[in-house]
Amino acid sequence: MALSVENHDLPQTPPTIVVMGVSGVGKTTLARLLADRLGLPFAEADDFHPAANIAKMSAGVPLDDEDRAPWLRAIGAWLGERTEDGSGGVVTCSALKRRYRDTLRAACPGAFFLHLSGGHELVEDRLSHRTGHFMPSSLLDSQYAALEPLAVDERGAVLDVGPSPEQLVEMAVALLRPVNGDLA
Repeated sequence: MALSVENHDLPQTPPTIVVMGVSGVGKTTLARLLADRLGLPFAEADDFHPAANIAKMSAGVPLDDEDRAPWLRAIGAWLGERTEDGSGGVVTCSALKRRYRDTLRAACPGAFFLHLSGGHELVEDRLSHRTGHFMPSSLLDSQYAALEPLAVDERGAVLDVGPSPEQLVEMAVALLRPVNGDLA
């Protein structure tokens, strides 16, 4: 089920989209599919982390706001560049707190936040089957504790991660159409 949050009609074609949520909800899978579907550049937020952040998370230590600040600024810069060059883009980013999303919006005011939401048990199960990722499932509780859902004054929508990734892409495109006009 999709829950739309107020759009604040900021015209933007092609769109800049942040696929957000806790670790394990399927941000990368959906973001890649959505970028392919819309013909937009894709970026993975994990690629913007400095080595110290990855080492800290790999050791099971949650990042603090000081750790996240340069990471969020780098993601925001990527979004801003996609706006400036007119290419649009899709990036993953947990963006768990409003102030983190504010940092991204400061660089890209027209960003649309697509919050992937799922129950703790479902996400924990997904994390237990994931291999080759530095983020341990032991940090999931800290992510849920930090999560501040989109507020009604934030441009975006919430999608429940129960449906298949392909269904979620179709739902996302339908949500973006009123904001960005005709999309592929």
